[in-house]
Amino acid sequence: MDRRALARVPGGAPVLKAHSRFFEHLTLAGDLLLIALSWVSAYAVRFYLMPAQGLPPFRDYALQLLPILVVWGFSFWTFGLYRPNRLASHLSEWLDIAKASTLGVLVLVAIMTFTFRGYDYSRVVIALFWAQSIVLVSFSRAVFREALRFARRRGYNQRYAIVVGGGEPAAEVLRVLKRRPDVGIRVLGLLADKADTPGSDAPRLGGLDEVRSVLDRQPVDVVFIALPHGDYPRLSAVLNDIGDDPVAIHFVPDVFHLASLRGGVEEFETIPFIHLRESPLYGWNRVLKRALDLGLGTAALLVVAPVMGLVALALKLTAPGPVLYRQERMGVDGRRFQMLKFRTMRVDAERETGPVWARPDDPRRTRLGAFLRRRSLDELPQLWNVLRGEMSLVGPRPERPSFVEEFRRRVPGYMLRHKVKAGITGWAQVNGWRGNTSIDERIKCDLHYIEHWSLAFDLKILILTLWYGFRHRNAY
Repeated sequence: MDRRALARVPGGAPVLKAHSRFFEHLTLAGDLLLIALSWVSAYAVRFYLMPAQGLPPFRDYALQLLPILVVWGFSFWTFGLYRPNRLASHLSEWLDIAKASTLGVLVLVAIMTFTFRGYDYSRVVIALFWAQSIVLVSFSRAVFREALRFARRRGYNQRYAIVVGGGEPAAEVLRVLKRRPDVGIRVLGLLADKADTPGSDAPRLGGLDEVRSVLDRQPVDVVFIALPHGDYPRLSAVLNDIGDDPVAIHFVPDVFHLASLRGGVEEFETIPFIHLRESPLYGWNRVLKRALDLGLGTAALLVVAPVMGLVALALKLTAPGPVLYRQERMGVDGRRFQMLKFRTMRVDAERETGPVWARPDDPRRTRLGAFLRRRSLDELPQLWNVLRGEMSLVGPRPERPSFVEEFRRRVPGYMLRHKVKAGITGWAQVNGWRGNTSIDERIKCDLHYIEHWSLAFDLKILILTLWYGFRHRNAY
């Protein structure tokens, strides 16, 4: 069937595009109505609900309604708030609304300053208007989108898609769209040269060279191009087959085996950058984690200070040599620092052996040191490392540089654990992988922690550490 004939077919692409334009115009009208209500509401709140010496006539403020509607309509359109984007998140839309409203307020102030010089407008009204416009429009958009999602889950307002490709990229697209029926994208089928796409139950419509024929006979609105690396030379041919067909095209790069540590996509000066490796601790995340370290670290140090004093005194009385032991470890970004511990071994413990792991019944331990190591009390001085910013309360345990070089050669991806600060405790430790245990399993836990980092995850690890972390079979 020719696509020009789809206008006569219920649910055909041109009909759906007309519906999309209707929703765009409906949303624009609703936004402008809320913007006008926000301006009137700001005037009423300022002069009727707040103490004021004089009541300026409303007609002076009504003069601004036309400029406001023009400026906000243009600003919202500039920020792409009326593009049909089923895959966008609420947060990204709210941020765009805030940016557009802020731009609108700046333009409005300029108009008031240079065009309406004879009028005195309240800055409080402008501030209230700015805040209310963001809140009301964001809330109405959220309600509207949730209503659409409710309808889409029941089969209304659908778009029809095909997935071109195979392997993990195509399988991931199919899994996500199946998991999210609320976006209203129904997959008609898969175009792949092989019929072995893992986890796919979508019908196979043909091979990569049959894109044109499928578009001619199916009411397709969206094309997801999800080619594995080996098929990238055929991308130009696929795009040529699509030609100028009025379909939305989404390209899904095959980065599933390349990305590590919370990869993502960012646009800089119209250039999309794909981050294959990124630490989760940047911006506010970094500030929040540091605040948690300082707050809980200071509180913990105050609580355990008497215990540390008793341990220090006992060490001084029972064994010659210094109370604290400083050992070079490798932390975030491979930087070295001096980690503090209570000394639990003889002063010359590694003179003959060099750097080695502690072992059960290690003869190098002092009598008190064996007890401290079993209870992990020798780690308490590392709270100072946390307060100094060299370590965190939670993170991968730091290793000695000599061990790091060995593990780096043996274990793929070992150095990725150095994308965050080392910790006193970590996900590997509370799962039993501490001391002389499997490095591979420890790395899996460390990378899992980095991939899924959150403050709640940190608190969970701290609670588990307090629950059983001071009594561990591999602490010796």
